[in-house]
Amino acid sequence: MLGQACRTADELDRLEKAVRVLPELTTRGSTGQLKPHPLLAEVRAHRLLLERLTTALCLPNEDEETGRSPGQKHGQRAIRARWKDHVPNARLAELRAAAGGLDGGYAS
Repeated sequence: MLGQACRTADELDRLEKAVRVLPELTTRGSTGQLKPHPLLAEVRAHRLLLERLTTALCLPNEDEETGRSPGQKHGQRAIRARWKDHVPNARLAELRAAAGGLDGGYAS
């Protein structure tokens, strides 16, 4: 899979060089309408493929010793989203006290 990612990166480099030398990023369609140059779609497709291949390699980030699988990365994002706005109970009590000494309806 690493070899496939390397070949895709090389192809992407060649496609990007070809796009840079194009006189226009648009071309004429069969009825004369302007449309994006077909190389632009190929560049986009190769970028997506390269991203998928490198993700599948499970390479670690700079701060990680081992890489995570795509499922593990998805799970980590889900956990962060779930707990992003969570206020721990001790902090909640402080916030209630600061909001006017309310004890949440409980007698002390």
